[in-house]
Amino acid sequence: MEERLQRLLLRAQIIVEEAEDRLITNQGMLLQLNILRKEMFRGYYALDRFRCRGHEEDDAKVHQVSNSFAQSKFNPAKRVRFFRISGNSLQEQLQQVVGSIEVTLEDMSVFVMFLNSCPHLCRQPYSMHLFLDKCLFGRQMEMEHIMNFLLKVDSPGSENLGVLPIIGRRKAGKSTLIEHACNDERVRNHFSQIVCFSDDDLKDADMVTLRHCGSIKNGNQCTGGERILIVIELIRDIDEAVWRRLYSASKSYVPNGSKIIIASQSDKIARFGTTQTLRVELFTEEAYWYFFKVRTFGSMDAQEHPKMALMAMEMARELQGCFMGASIYSGLLKANFNARFWNMALASIREYKQTNLLVYGTYFENPWQASEPAYVRTVNKISSEYLVILDEYQTCSVHNMVLCRTNFARSEAEVPVLSMQDFLFGSVRPQGKFKVLAWKSHLPPYYNHMFNCEVQRKHHVVARKKRSLELCS
Repeated sequence: MEERLQRLLLRAQIIVEEAEDRLITNQGMLLQLNILRKEMFRGYYALDRFRCRGHEEDDAKVHQVSNSFAQSKFNPAKRVRFFRISGNSLQEQLQQVVGSIEVTLEDMSVFVMFLNSCPHLCRQPYSMHLFLDKCLFGRQMEMEHIMNFLLKVDSPGSENLGVLPIIGRRKAGKSTLIEHACNDERVRNHFSQIVCFSDDDLKDADMVTLRHCGSIKNGNQCTGGERILIVIELIRDIDEAVWRRLYSASKSYVPNGSKIIIASQSDKIARFGTTQTLRVELFTEEAYWYFFKVRTFGSMDAQEHPKMALMAMEMARELQGCFMGASIYSGLLKANFNARFWNMALASIREYKQTNLLVYGTYFENPWQASEPAYVRTVNKISSEYLVILDEYQTCSVHNMVLCRTNFARSEAEVPVLSMQDFLFGSVRPQGKFKVLAWKSHLPPYYNHMFNCEVQRKHHVVARKKRSLELCS
């Protein structure tokens, strides 16, 4: 059964990779490709779980960490239990997955025939782990949704300005999707200008002043006529009266054929749209594991390192679909390919969750997704100190590191900068406030993701815990 599933997954992967190298505009084909892609992720997830099942019993014997985490009840050396699933056994689940993929592949025969007529994209051949560093993962349907909206020619005499709302939770990939669309040559040729705005630009502004305060991403006077693409990325809600005033004024100051993309975490912006809202969801558990595994193991075959794959799978589960977490930890794990380091990394994630559960009475998914200061204990023997992530922000990795977005007004004065490895696993003991470079994005908009941090003694953390308990009582 295992070999049969592996052969089916190879067939599915060939079709998916060939399709991702083609320009597909047909919505039906994109939907069918999305179905096959989900079945492939599901299949690899089931196969890896099946292969790891024999190593969970001796995991505690092999992966022991001689540090302060060893006595924690969250010690990763404890046997991994998430493979114990109620209902069908793994063997029965494997049979169900095999049957489902077989049916899906049979339905792809017409898709493959039409795929041959789709033009190739101009792309160099890459191994999959390199390909994921240079393209969007699993967002083909979302990209085509945006492109169809942007390139659609409005009917003559249309006075309404096209508005596409994009809704998704923080770190779901909204900005990356928009940036990829804006960088597409077809979009740049279609619009004479691409102008971006934030919450602060919209405050007490009208369309006249907005034309002079936005960030111009593209100025192409030779093509696109006078059409303008306006991109508005919101952190906070926008007042409906403000939006209606700006939208009404746009009919007088923005040329016909212009378009607006408005992105937010809030569902409230859906009512501003003139077309179907695009909702950007987090990856499924199966898709996230596929992404995390490929990024972590690179050109190595995870099948040849079953105990490492077991730890990686548990880390992926603990990270709960966080793309930024996958980017940070996959880079660290790939650069330190040994069981002890991976065990320490898993321990640090679990210790983080336990610490913040004590402080706030609830779990944070990850330190870089927390709205409150997050407390992280480094993976060393410093038991009396915690590193506190005060906030997260982004800087551009081009144009002399100009600050692109920030949660608080801050000076970019000389402040010590640590790498993520120094932050979590190093022996460096920074004093006062400092910065941590979490990771550098390889995709547009090429942000450097930064943390503002400081060191606090253990008694400060305990005091914060007491205050939290008092507020809850």
